[in-house]
Order: sequence, then structure tokens, then C-alpha cells
Amino acid sequence: MSHMHKSFTIDEHYLNSLPFPAIVMNQDGQVINLGELAEQLFDFSVTTIKEHTTSFIHENLLRQLSLETFQAILQNNDSTYINQIQLKTYTNEEITTALLAKPFTEQGEHFVLMMFMLPELMINSVSSSSTLVDLKQGLDSTFMTVTLDHDGFILECNNEFLKTSQWTPKRVIGKTFWQLFPENKESEKITNTIWRNLNNGQTWQGEVEKVTKAGQSYWVLLTAIPTFNIETNEQQFFLIEKDITKSKTIQHQLEKIAYIDTETGLMNAHRLEKVISNMIEDERNFSFVYLSIDKFYTLKELHDQQIGQSLIVEFTNRIKMYFQDSTMARINENDFVVITPLSEWFIQGFLSYLQQHPIYNSNVAVPISISGGITRYPEDQTTFSQLMKASIATITTVREAGGDKVVSLSKATHKALNRKALIEKRLLQALDQKNLKVLYQPQIDVNTGKITAVEALVRWEDEVIGVVSPDELIPIAEETGLINNIGSYMLEKACEQALIWKKAGLDLKVSINSSVREFRDKNMAKSILGTLAKTGCPASLIQIEITEKFALEAEAATFITQQMRKLENEGIAFILDDFGTGYGSFRYMQILPIDTLKIDKTFTSSLLKSEKTQKLMHGMVQLGKSMELKVVAEGVETAEQADLLTSYGCDAIQGYYISKPVHAEEIEAYLVNS
Repeated sequence: MSHMHKSFTIDEHYLNSLPFPAIVMNQDGQVINLGELAEQLFDFSVTTIKEHTTSFIHENLLRQLSLETFQAILQNNDSTYINQIQLKTYTNEEITTALLAKPFTEQGEHFVLMMFMLPELMINSVSSSSTLVDLKQGLDSTFMTVTLDHDGFILECNNEFLKTSQWTPKRVIGKTFWQLFPENKESEKITNTIWRNLNNGQTWQGEVEKVTKAGQSYWVLLTAIPTFNIETNEQQFFLIEKDITKSKTIQHQLEKIAYIDTETGLMNAHRLEKVISNMIEDERNFSFVYLSIDKFYTLKELHDQQIGQSLIVEFTNRIKMYFQDSTMARINENDFVVITPLSEWFIQGFLSYLQQHPIYNSNVAVPISISGGITRYPEDQTTFSQLMKASIATITTVREAGGDKVVSLSKATHKALNRKALIEKRLLQALDQKNLKVLYQPQIDVNTGKITAVEALVRWEDEVIGVVSPDELIPIAEETGLINNIGSYMLEKACEQALIWKKAGLDLKVSINSSVREFRDKNMAKSILGTLAKTGCPASLIQIEITEKFALEAEAATFITQQMRKLENEGIAFILDDFGTGYGSFRYMQILPIDTLKIDKTFTSSLLKSEKTQKLMHGMVQLGKSMELKVVAEGVETAEQADLLTSYGCDAIQGYYISKPVHAEEIEAYLVNS
């Protein structure tokens, strides 16, 4: 990349704010930027002057500035002042002026800021100095002010500053800018940022912590401004400060309330997340220990009223005693996190410590059982969210095995969590790039032998992950909220395909699976009807499949039922999918607008193996018929299953016996051939 196309922090805005014509040259002597006064002086535009070579600029515009002098200016740490130098404009006019050259470095490259101090502009500056004096007096009476030289040494300060900082003029003059701030990493970082901005000609503003002469902390709203002293011909910096210590103290108190668990005095989950983020930023290794009290509410009910302090306070005291010098947090009523560098065997020893130092109720030890998980950073997981998810997964495994153990993240869980995190990340990209595919599995009407409907099924084969089955994809999509995106994508594709088939003279209905999470959005019906209108697909061609879990929640949530009714009135039919595997309530079959029952494949697969299953399935078909519902059996893989289901009165069958899920073109070919 050429220098003339590079962007710099000393921009036109800064150059235009200077009282003199100014240009910026790179280390090769090319002009890369100039202010409006310089354009007028040289009779050059920014574009024109950048097009000329180094030799042209030195031989014409700056002919008295030799290359040797220019190199000396570059290598000098301080500003160079040349009392008289001759310039030549683009129209060959000769000009005599003073020159102030200030070298600076940006991204490892060297540059020079050159200001041409024309006598007539010096007079104008002096004539307007009374205005500046008035302005400074106004600032001095309202704000703290400090003036620094180009090296950051304090030249002067006002009474407001001396009063707040507790310095005396004799002691503070000659101190450096950096000596006004606390000695810590955070302060070092922010002062370096301020100083870099000032040296690049930029104003900086923000809240900063400072210290008094005695080392006491106070807070100011600081505005730091680069200036130029025309009397001394030197760069200076002007600091304007407003004391905000009182409001900052109130803010800290509010943050403490927001971040501290009042019962135990430990930090809460919000504060823990910030602490973990800072530790990760500092690349500090640690173990994330999640401890959960088993059967807490039963314990609390039985013992809490008889214990002097609450059960939680007593438990917290034991955590503090055992994990001294570690960071601790209370996540919720019975869950705690300890951030520690301690070894795994020591962490697991906390269970023995609890037995040796029990919590007593009327001189009887309370039987506390702990399920815990140890997740290491960065070996196991690398973000706060991942550490929490890994811990919860570990504790779930511990509880399933009986609890009262503290274990590390297993290799299998580690692998599963990493895959899950990768799926979440790649799924976002797949949705953006529309890399998901839609396959269609046909249903055959047992009376006519014709395909009357197809189920749209999402398929995803990622170039990094490989094939992701719907059984793996859908739960992750529901958990992350991406199920809404998948649902919208599937609906749009189904509508487009149904319309294509209709125009080709094929009378096929397309069903899509929908999650109750999607219908919790009160605009879901409106969104579906909007997609139908956008694609031009008739509502009668679309069917929505819902699960019994969906149906149970819809029964209790009036707004979900209302949305379903609205869609039914437009012509969309609802299918109760996986019938027989969910909740044993038939009330929702009375309340919800269900058109079809789809019996789950688990019953179909064992149909020929069990007489009980045959009776059960026959009963389910008859139940559907008695309620004037169509009945579809899925998972049909053999002719024997198909014949038996037909004899029971099923209206349609779906499964590998007819066809596996296929592309839309294969459905068309099947219809043509049949």
C-alpha cells in the first residue's frame, strides 16, 4: 500500500484547527496531508500535491530545506525551529517564513508535521489573544486546568486544581502528567492512550481516576487538548478537569448493591462474569469450580428455622474457610462458583472438609450433599458462557449418578460441548449463507395409493462439522433461539415449492414442523401469513406439525391458541405429530384446531413384535376417527406394517417403505412415474 493512500491520525480537521499553514510529510519526503491554509499558501489542492514526487517538492516548494536537514528533523526527538526559510508556491511566488517541524511516529513509520509561521498570521494571533485570555479566565473559575509542555511536564495549573489535588505550586510544577495518576495497570493503559492521542493531534475526553499529593483517589471528567504556544513556538497540552468524585462514589455503591449477594456477601453471577472476562483477557489460568447443594429446598424446610444462622450463611462460611484467597460467587440460591488455581485433589477434598466441619441442627449434623464440577481455563473451555454450560452438564451427570461428588469435565462431555459450541457458531453462518437444505418425505393415501402430502425436513451438511442430524440440530436451535430462523427459512422454502408443484398441476400439501418457542412470539401468525403473501402460496397447501408438548403449552396459553385459530381460518391445517409419546392429556384435542393425528414411529417399529402394541395402535387410530380426525402413521418400513395399519383404518402412511426424504425433483419424478 502506498503512503499516500494510508490514513493517519493527524487528519485535515486537526490541520485546519492550527493557526498556521501546516503539512504532513512521510519519511520519504512526500506530502501526504495538508490543511486549508497550506492549500491557500501553496495554491495546491490535496490531490495535486500528493501526485508530485519528493524531488519536485524539495526542489520547488521547499528548496531551502535540504534532504540532509529533513533527515535530521526526522531523527530528532524534539521539535526543530528554523527562523527563516524560503518557500515557492505553485505559481512561483517567493515567500519567507519561520518553520516549526515536529517529528512523530504512527504504526512504526516516521512523519513530520510542518507549520509555516507567516508573520501576518503571527500578528493576527496576537491580536486575538485577548479573547483567549478571557476564555482561559472563564475556564479557570469553573474547572481545574493544567498546562503541560511537549514532554508532559507541568508548566502551570490553576487554584481549582491545587485545591482538589492538595498540591502546592512549588511542588507540582515540574512533575509529569503520569505522576497525577494511580500506579496500576489500568491507569497506565489509559494515560498511554491519552498521551498517544495528544501527540497525534487529537483531543481526548473521558472519566479517569487520579490521586492527590497524599495518594488519595479522586475522579474527574477530563478533556485533554493539544495546543500550540505561538510565543514560545512550542507544542503544549491543555487539560480541563471537572471533579466527579461524588457521583462516581454513588455509582460504585449502586454497582456494589447490583453485584453483591446481600445474604452471603459474595459476588453474584453478573459480577462473576466481569471478573472472569478480565481474567481471560489477562490470560490467567484457573479452575472454575461449580458447587451445588443437592435437595436444597428439602434441607432448608427441615433445618433452616432451627439453625442459628441460615443454612446458606453457614455453608458460605465453610467455603470461605476452605478456599481461602480464591474468588467466590453465589450464582443462585443453592449454587456457588469458586475460581481457584488450586489442584483437583484439593478441590475434591472440600467434601471431606464438610464432613469434618458439619452444620449442626440441635447438635445433629445436617446431611449436606454436594454435586460439583471442575472446568479448567483454557484447557477445557475458553469463555464464561462455555464454562457455565460445561459445569451444568457435569453436575447433571453427577446428580444422575447419585450426587455428592466433585468431578472434572469428562472427555466425552468436553467433546460433546465443543461440538455443540461449534454447531451453534456454524449454524449462524449456515443461516446467513442459506446452506441448509430441505428434503421432502411423501405420505401416501392408503385408499387411492397416491401421494397427497409431503413433510418438509431440514438437512444440514457442514463443510467443517459434517452431517448434523435433525435430532442434534433442533434441540440446539431451540436452546439458542435460532429455531425461529430455521422455521422462517423452512416455511419460505415450503411455500415456494408448494407453489411450483401447484403450477405444474400437482396437488400436494406441504407440512412443516413448528416449535412452541416460535409461537411464543405473539406475531408468529402474522409472520406466517406474511410469508404466504410474499411467496403467493395458497394457505390451503400448508400444514403445520406440532408436538404434544406444544399442544399442552398451547392449551394453557390463550394467545397461542388464538394464533392457531387465526391460521386455521385462513386455511392452514394443524397436525399433532409424534402422537402417543408425550403427555397423557386429551383435553388439548378438544381445544386446539387439530386436523390430523400422526402416530409416532416408535409404535410402528414394534407393531409386528407385540400384540399389546397392535391393540394400542388400533385404539389410537379409532380414537382419532371418533374425533373426526385424519390419522397418519409414520415410520412404516414394510408391506406387513402398511397392510395392518390400513386394516386399522389409517388414512395415510409415511416411512421408508414408501420413500426416504428426497429432493423436490425426485418427488416430481415419483409422481410422474406412478
